Amino acid sequence: MSSLGPRPATVALILAGGRGSRLSPLTDHQPKPAVSLAGNYRLIDATLTNLVHSELRDVWVVEQYRPGDLNEHLAGGRPWDLDGTRGGLCIIPPAQGDADDGFSEGNGHALYQQIDKLEAAGADEVLVLSADHLYRLDYRDVLEQHRELGSDLTIVTTQVDTDPSRYGVVETDGDKRVTSYAYKPEDPESQVVAAEIFVFAVGALREAVDKLRTSSDGAELGDYGETIIPWLVENRATHEFRMDGYWRDLGTIDAYYRAHMDLIEGDELTLQSEDWPMITNLTIATPARISPAARVDASLICPGAIIAGEVESSLVGPGVTVEKGAVVRRSLLLGDVVVPAGARLESVIADRGAVIPAEQVGETKPGPGNITVLASENA
Repeated sequence: MSSLGPRPATVALILAGGRGSRLSPLTDHQPKPAVSLAGNYRLIDATLTNLVHSELRDVWVVEQYRPGDLNEHLAGGRPWDLDGTRGGLCIIPPAQGDADDGFSEGNGHALYQQIDKLEAAGADEVLVLSADHLYRLDYRDVLEQHRELGSDLTIVTTQVDTDPSRYGVVETDGDKRVTSYAYKPEDPESQVVAAEIFVFAVGALREAVDKLRTSSDGAELGDYGETIIPWLVENRATHEFRMDGYWRDLGTIDAYYRAHMDLIEGDELTLQSEDWPMITNLTIATPARISPAARVDASLICPGAIIAGEVESSLVGPGVTVEKGAVVRRSLLLGDVVVPAGARLESVIADRGAVIPAEQVGETKPGPGNITVLASENA
């Protein structure tokens, strides 16, 4: 029995339809939620894992851009035990019919398109999640506070040590009530940002979009950070839930690379803690093979890899071969690539199926905007 006891119907809504242009070229041939995470996983696995361990089973995934690979990975929810007769995983593709159907024009518009379904399902609250963040959180704690405070909107926040102007910056009155929400401000007032985890009371969400939309299809709602959330902060009871611990947005190449370096270093985050293991749709592969001539130091090696060269502080994904005479340093080899003899990779992300030349690739001193990405030939 959950510590919350009997509770109103809650739907978890994962917004997984965006193109993810900031993560290009990794997203040129696949949706962002399907991008590889630590070789064995996909980005969406972090969100689904949190949901499963939080015992939330009504999970809707809103899709739009290139959903084929994602649907194959999701496998109807079976790997996460979300393929139940009542409740479980529900895939929501774009539809055509009524005036408010069709492709969404931003995540606020996408949220509006689901309100009728949420009301029909009898949901009292909707937990809105992104599919490109890495963190560990028991959503039951968030829902418990949401109900105790009688919130119309709960914004999960975290404090960042990087530039907060990329996010929604949140200020509170010291008693969890949100007094200001500035979406991607030029001059942020704090380092506290929205972690892209929101709990909306469905009734309050309905009121907000009805007040804000000026057309029949709601397309002008755009991004909810610019429309729906500011309206609720100004007009309805909005509180923050402060999340401690590791959190990273993986929506850019630099952030994606840095998160993998965090996983390789292993100081801040692990994917296989006993009480909160990462769950995925596993692909069976042979054990990794490390030859006597190889040198491997401080790296993550996935099943199916063959290493005969030098690997340092890197991810070697499934099906990767590092030939004798090749050197890989601080790089991410996502899968199914050959690093030939003579290659020397420094701060490189090689997508699945990329062709790697037998020469020096990448910079020895990586920094923001200085990560070399080798695209897949399937892009």
